Amino acid sequence: MVKKPLFLLAENIPAGGSRRLRAREGAQMRRDLKRLLRPRSIAVIGGGAWCANVVEQCRKMGFDGTIWPVHPTRDTLADVPAFAGIEDVPGVPDAAFIGVNRHATVEIVRHLAGIGAGGAVCFASGFREAQAETGDGAGLQEALLQAAGGMPILGPNCYGMINYLDGALLWPDQHGGQRCDRGVAIVTQSSNIAINLTMQARGLPIAYVVTAGNQAQTGLADLGRALLADDRVSALGLHIEGIGDLRAFEALAAEARARGKPIVALKAGRSDHARAAAVSHTASMAGSDAGGRALLDRLGIARVASLPALLETLKLVHFAGPLRSNRIASMSCSGGEASLVADSAEGRDIVLPPLSARQRDGLRAALGPKVALANPLDYHTYIWGDTAAMARAFAAMLSGDLGLGCLIVDFPRTDRCSMAAWDCAIEASRLAAGGSTTPLALIATLPEGMSEPVAQRCIDAGLIPLLGLDDALSAIEAAAFLGEARRDPAPLLLPGTPAALRTLSEAEAKAELAGHGLAVPRAERATQAGALAAAAHRIGAPLVIKAEGLAHKSDMGGVVLAPDDPQAALAAARRMPCDSWLVEEMVTGAVAELLIGVLRDPAHGFVLTLAAGGTLTEIIADSTQLLLPVEAQDIDAALDTLRIARLLEGYRGKPAADREAIVRAVLAVQDYVIAQAHRLEEVEINPLICTPDRAVAVDALITIGEPT
Repeated sequence: MVKKPLFLLAENIPAGGSRRLRAREGAQMRRDLKRLLRPRSIAVIGGGAWCANVVEQCRKMGFDGTIWPVHPTRDTLADVPAFAGIEDVPGVPDAAFIGVNRHATVEIVRHLAGIGAGGAVCFASGFREAQAETGDGAGLQEALLQAAGGMPILGPNCYGMINYLDGALLWPDQHGGQRCDRGVAIVTQSSNIAINLTMQARGLPIAYVVTAGNQAQTGLADLGRALLADDRVSALGLHIEGIGDLRAFEALAAEARARGKPIVALKAGRSDHARAAAVSHTASMAGSDAGGRALLDRLGIARVASLPALLETLKLVHFAGPLRSNRIASMSCSGGEASLVADSAEGRDIVLPPLSARQRDGLRAALGPKVALANPLDYHTYIWGDTAAMARAFAAMLSGDLGLGCLIVDFPRTDRCSMAAWDCAIEASRLAAGGSTTPLALIATLPEGMSEPVAQRCIDAGLIPLLGLDDALSAIEAAAFLGEARRDPAPLLLPGTPAALRTLSEAEAKAELAGHGLAVPRAERATQAGALAAAAHRIGAPLVIKAEGLAHKSDMGGVVLAPDDPQAALAAARRMPCDSWLVEEMVTGAVAELLIGVLRDPAHGFVLTLAAGGTLTEIIADSTQLLLPVEAQDIDAALDTLRIARLLEGYRGKPAADREAIVRAVLAVQDYVIAQAHRLEEVEINPLICTPDRAVAVDALITIGEPT
């Protein structure tokens, strides 16, 4: 009797890597991923090279657990005895790699969940990511979730995971890693990027590489929390295409703080949703990318801009932990390299402090009278080869109040040159670092300037090898950010999904915000031309007349000023293309103008933008973003990051703005947003006129809808 297998062979298997997918991290119960990530038994279900590779890679890495290949017609898979069907496997697998077509995947998952398996990798594609092409992908993904029930699954449409600590791989391809006892964990949605990261030759010990694929059930944050729970994991690296469940990411960050393990993230993807809005400036400045940056900053997750910077940052925090400060000392035997360091550090949140008296005395004793002492230091080559003198000089440099010491040194390529003359740099660095509480990094200005064997020699000597000057400085900046003291953030204010959006008139918007404490000018509406003069008389000069119903009124000739006699302004107002007007007091004595904006960002929450306002908004693009809710101290600190902060402080003898009034204005806007979060799309104040004794919103925009 021919046994009917529980799967069909390959169809809809990804040919390599994974597509950029729509992330989904649902609010399901937190599943226990330990058996899936640290299995003692693995079922490999399917045929072809993909599944054979899973078996081979486990054996190659020395996995000492049980492997059960499953194939309906083969006796063996990669020389390991195979079973005809999953029901024939003589035990319940901790983890399963499912390398069959998408329809059969659902049935296999249902069977595994039914017998109490620890979890599965769903390799097949053709689920939600292919809905437009197949027409049934979304429904099939829902069927997959129902079949899994409480059993964890990775994917679908993903390569799975590599556990280098235990040699357990549910991975259908090559990889470039090796076993380690302790290292960093990396999670990405992209299988191709995961493969590339395993090929690094930088001396970074990697404990886990995990791909999330569709995140149909198990998202980046869920995986991150499970990986951080392994005591052998020192830090977590994330490559993020989409955040998904905000509460899950908050929980991930909280767990990382509690465990004292840093998270470093590269967030990809920009949205043009916000830039499509034509009514406000806020939308163009606070799109998804700005929201993502604000979210990571709020959660204490370090941001990097490239994959090499991700790897270098993970390496730095693995060996040194978060840095205690952003103050560094740089040493090189070249004036050109010293200048390169100084120039490359410019514009970064990195400080090269002047030398202390103690540093200068120690350096002078080690280097003699011919060397100019500075930070960055060009220590010349007078002592090159004298290991003891080099060690004394390096130790003197490390004696300052620093977060990190840096020795710039590019090593010769060993296939054409000799390393012998450079051994003194490693040995002197080892001696100096051994007597200091400040970690010492050896930085190659070019990645090619330090091979993997040399990087490993540095690690064995208690040093930190960093490859590429720009990436090294990015890593230092990120590690210093991770070392900053910060309070636990309040839970994010989550937005609703309003429908039937409408934009309030300026008068309506100001009235709404004034009800929450925002200061606005005295004003009257005139609904017919004949009422303009009477309204102007009651408001009194100086005043402003604005056309109602025009977006960007200043550009459309919809604003006239009457600092003294309003008669000319009244005549101009009557010629405006509108049926009603807003007549209001002119706020004088401005120190500066600000923009306060809040935009609903479905992926990240409510994004608060503080920026230079009025006519400067588009000209100088001076803005910063936070996520709500915020406190007064957050607002005050954010204002200090703006280029116009000097105006607020009182520039060249001019009076300072009323900082407390500005903070109260922002908090009033926040109060309104909290009250209307379920149906609010956007709020913008532009400008907020900041004077020495008040902060007044002279223009306001609100877009709001109905809750769904």
